[in-house]
Amino acid sequence: MKTFSYDYIVLGSGVAGLRSAVELSEYGETALITKAAIGESSSEYAQGGVAVVMSDDDDIYLHFEDTIKAGDGLCDRDAVFTLVDEGARYIKELITFGAKFDMHGGVLDFTKEAAHSVNRIIHAKGDATGHEIVKTLKEEVSRKNSVHRFANVFAVDIILRDNKVTGLLALDGQTGEEMIFNTKAIVLATGGAGQLFKRTTNPAVATGDGIAISFRAGASQKDLEFYQFHPTALTLENAPAFLLSESMRGEGGVLRNKNGEKFCHKYHPKGDLAPRDVVSRAIFFEMQKTDSAFVYLDMTSLKNDFVKNRFPKIYSTCLTYGLDITSEYIPVSPAAHYYMGGVQTDLWGRTTVEGLYAAGETACTGVHGANRLASNSLLEGVVFGGRSAKAAIVDTKHMSVPENKPEKAGGIDLSDRYNEYLQNIQEIMWENVSVVRNFNSLTKALGFFNKNLEPILNKRPLNQKTGEIINMLYVGKLMSLAAVSREGSRGAHYRDDYPEKTGENFHITFDYGKFNPIIRR
Repeated sequence: MKTFSYDYIVLGSGVAGLRSAVELSEYGETALITKAAIGESSSEYAQGGVAVVMSDDDDIYLHFEDTIKAGDGLCDRDAVFTLVDEGARYIKELITFGAKFDMHGGVLDFTKEAAHSVNRIIHAKGDATGHEIVKTLKEEVSRKNSVHRFANVFAVDIILRDNKVTGLLALDGQTGEEMIFNTKAIVLATGGAGQLFKRTTNPAVATGDGIAISFRAGASQKDLEFYQFHPTALTLENAPAFLLSESMRGEGGVLRNKNGEKFCHKYHPKGDLAPRDVVSRAIFFEMQKTDSAFVYLDMTSLKNDFVKNRFPKIYSTCLTYGLDITSEYIPVSPAAHYYMGGVQTDLWGRTTVEGLYAAGETACTGVHGANRLASNSLLEGVVFGGRSAKAAIVDTKHMSVPENKPEKAGGIDLSDRYNEYLQNIQEIMWENVSVVRNFNSLTKALGFFNKNLEPILNKRPLNQKTGEIINMLYVGKLMSLAAVSREGSRGAHYRDDYPEKTGENFHITFDYGKFNPIIRR
């Protein structure tokens, strides 16, 4: 077993993890650990842009109100204010690092997305914003000699002593050898959990690892019923659920049913520019009404050159599947996209476990409430990635790195059944815990997770595939429990047996690593 010692550990290398590593690098030796290649994350594939107040036509109070409205009453107002107030400073910092956002007439080119009251979305290379930010932060990290990068290393569990973080148990992804990392603090930035669903825009790495390992360490989890389904993912046979940015509708694209009729206005006054949970349900119900597996996104009224230049990646990707989006309707349907819930944190990324911090999609800062406002996620990643690192630095200033001794535990290997487990989890979640839910569907899902979790509880995975399956089983059960406990509809959580919006603004949490949902008003 290999043993390492570092002042700080960052798990995950998307926007939040990379930004944390940049901050931590100035104050100690930092291990940046990721289970795939450095930078492989949902951040890398984020298209739409970054919502940030940097225009003379905008102010932070407008951004604040738009975020609060989208969150459907469940946002933490202090967290939202922190995001919109500090956002511009962090984005300007990215520009000094070398990030190149699209310009028009010598100034930043702002566009609009659903539920934003003004044009405040900046973007890079049209629809490659996430890639540009990740590239910039990777280059900044590479200039830091105190950041030690560990690719293809899978985090198994957090090591604790007296409810304090002392280290991390991990596996070498190539050899399967166990590794112990001694540390003063861990920042979780492992992203979301889209791989739980049959249709998702997320990359293969999004298996809910941060939520699962922090839950097992006793950290509180919050709002786990709220998973956002992006309305428009490509729906073609033999093609992945490729994300078609909300900016496409912001620029004038419209949704049509299989008969070619516009329909979004029937579900919300803002029509195609309604909050994305509303649009996802509108598509879901329209598909049911017309007995179709998809609806159409129509960009044909826009000039060909504009579409090609504004959405070059989307245009070229669709073209590889024989679809010219400048002249043809695009078949789309919802897909799992973003987790609003996650590891509960304060405004500085602190979890309920001392020495454990969380940022980005794996954290629940309270910014998103019941429904994320479009393009707030990349901003949240850089702002709270930086803030969580700052908190870790202050909290551990006078501490030394502890030492851990390896402990023996029963191992389990499910790798030969990985595809079977993955397919079953994705089918169960897509059919029972997705865009529309109810008591019967959720209890069916819970029955599946209870049956499959029982034999593996307290077993240590012997390889990454087994670890991912275990983590997905944990998160699937937690999400189902939270969803069945919220007997009402709110934001992205919609139950057709309780279609009315819940009147109370309560949150559902899980404390102390136990499967007991707690309602907190």
